[in-house]
Amino acid sequence: MADRKVAVTGIGIISPLGNDLESTWASALAGRSGVGPITKFDASSLPTRIAAEVRDFEPTKYFSKKYLRQMDPFIQYAVATSYMALEHAGLHEDKPPAERTGVYIGSGLGGITTIENTFEKMKEKGWRRGISPYFVSGLIINLAGGQVSIFHGLKGPSMSHVSACSTGAHSVGEAALAIRYGRADVMIAGGTESTITPLSVGGFCAARALSQRNDDPTKASRPFSASRDGFVMSEGCALLVLEEYEHAKARGANILAMVSGYGATSDAHHVTAPHPEAEGAQACMRLALEDAGLAPEAIGYINAHGTSTMADAVETMAIRGVFGDHAEKLAVSSTKSMHGHMLGAAGSMEGALCCLALERGVLPPTINLDDPDPACDLDYVPHEPRRVQVEHVLSNSFGFGGTNACLVFSRPPG
Repeated sequence: MADRKVAVTGIGIISPLGNDLESTWASALAGRSGVGPITKFDASSLPTRIAAEVRDFEPTKYFSKKYLRQMDPFIQYAVATSYMALEHAGLHEDKPPAERTGVYIGSGLGGITTIENTFEKMKEKGWRRGISPYFVSGLIINLAGGQVSIFHGLKGPSMSHVSACSTGAHSVGEAALAIRYGRADVMIAGGTESTITPLSVGGFCAARALSQRNDDPTKASRPFSASRDGFVMSEGCALLVLEEYEHAKARGANILAMVSGYGATSDAHHVTAPHPEAEGAQACMRLALEDAGLAPEAIGYINAHGTSTMADAVETMAIRGVFGDHAEKLAVSSTKSMHGHMLGAAGSMEGALCCLALERGVLPPTINLDDPDPACDLDYVPHEPRRVQVEHVLSNSFGFGGTNACLVFSRPPG
């Protein structure tokens, strides 16, 4: 059954650019930054006091208040986004058989908000009064997918992939494999994250990974720029509804794109730094192209991992290594310049934007590219979106621990 084709028929997004798909897409095309001062806690003692936060999210639009204390925000984002994704796919009422519909939703850090808040309450009130009976079920990573399965009554495979910044892309790729191998007909897949907390921001500050451009937050995320000084932490959720192609056609679904290729590798090099010669990244892109049955020249656009760190030059090297002379013709952009680094949700967020770029014939830009690094010398679609129709796009996700995931999305047949 491995020859079954996989279509993308729905997308749901909650992000710093907007709390739904259309507002997020409009912000991306407008080159609008979602970065600002941290409001979720007092960050005044930290060297980094900015982040890309989700704003004005109203969870009770999707479920009653009684569920709020049962779910960390990263789970709340996933449940809310799943409703949007299913509605966008036209499956919110006419659902496929529950046993043939699965959920692969991962996260990088999971319920760190719940962990931090509960620890403070326990110190103040003791364990009996300070720890909720929902503490464990409210924070563990698989409960994002678990709650989505419960809310929608979905009985197919439910798993949570955890691979740092590659999580969202691995979740989509593995969900596509589940459909290709006949384990499901429909999958809800992606990543979710809510990590704007004292401990997580402080931890990345200690690792010297974050931008400290506190006085100019909208300019802080600047991939491929010579003056980049670290990534900007972000949060949110992006979920894709994947569907077996014939199944989608039979019900008259609007097919946004096809998941045509998937690659996964490991650098086996360092806990945070990429391989200096980009061996794992190059191998991952080649695997995704091979899986899609495409020559490098078929790719018209790459949504780069592009984190606004020194690793941007390594990714540029990797793209040149895989695409050779064709690299000069590629459009490459990093949407993290606008929505920041959504960690475990980044790969599915960028995959979602790739699908919209294919469907709508517009490539989102890289903003803040005011002073390009000479080592980053590709066409990064600077400042403004580009209206051009491409047939195949590649989305790169590379995470701590050297974990790599690449996805190829293609325009649907016909």
